[in-house]
Amino acid sequence: MSHIYGESLLAQQSQTPPPITTTAQSPAAAAVSESPQAIPSQTASSELGSLEAKVRPSVIWVTTFDSKGNLLRTESGFFISADGRFVTPAHAIEGGVNAVAKTADGGIYNVSGVLTVSKSADLAVLKADVKPQKLLRFLDLNKTGELLVGAKVTVVGSALAGNEGTARETTITRQSTDRLEIAGAIAASSVGSPVVNENGDVVGIITSAGEKTVGRPVAALDSVLSRVTADTEAHWPHVAQASPTPHATPKPRMLYAPAPSFPPGQSLPGQSGTGRFRLTFDPQGNVTNIQIVASTGNPYFDQAAIKTLRQWKSAPSQGWALTIPVTFRTR
Repeated sequence: MSHIYGESLLAQQSQTPPPITTTAQSPAAAAVSESPQAIPSQTASSELGSLEAKVRPSVIWVTTFDSKGNLLRTESGFFISADGRFVTPAHAIEGGVNAVAKTADGGIYNVSGVLTVSKSADLAVLKADVKPQKLLRFLDLNKTGELLVGAKVTVVGSALAGNEGTARETTITRQSTDRLEIAGAIAASSVGSPVVNENGDVVGIITSAGEKTVGRPVAALDSVLSRVTADTEAHWPHVAQASPTPHATPKPRMLYAPAPSFPPGQSLPGQSGTGRFRLTFDPQGNVTNIQIVASTGNPYFDQAAIKTLRQWKSAPSQGWALTIPVTFRTR
């Protein structure tokens, strides 16, 4: 479902950041009706917007890679603690040996490993590497009991998914201790997104999209979380089972990967473009060459992307390369 195309020149593992989307707010503003009849809908829209603003910073994209550094898949997830613990569907990390978590503000976090996983519940709890001084936004789990059928809830996807990640109000149509169903279909990119109540507390997580939207209630998530103790260490199961290799070369991973800024004067309504850029890193982790694989169609976008991508920095390695998509769009 993701459009990342990371390509490593090494035979060992690599970690590649997820696609970059740079969004600029269009200067055009919609007129607000002063009619009394518009007040209720405006109030509802304002409440939904406030809820979305509260929840969205904690929603992430989780990109998983195999032992050769090939992209396996990208699903949504969300942070549940200030130290980097997050929840995502178990199928999102199946077969993975490393991953990165990306926030809408351009933050990219290496994932140190899995804390616990339940294939039957399709839930996994992982740990991202978060610096102590980093103020990480996370969501609280609902502790007031199960919601009744018919209760209003909201699904909040990642801002990186564009319009597909926009908060959507819906209702619970069925709920048990291990299954949650909500009304209406939902985009595939929202799998792994939190289902929240009016206070922004998590009441469930989406695990399947389609004609019927299915997830796990917070009770099932609590059951999985109960397996994590204070001394539980995050690890990748497939890596832990492998025999250690003497003098193994450090695997490539990103240390600094800022998102390109929207070029001045180009944030007009309807302005957008997506391109692909191939970066080559030297053994010290510096970018030595950038090739435009596919132009965004706008030379100013291309120049802005190249200017920022030259600042990227990876961990020391034997030298490697990757191809990264970059998207500019107004809204």
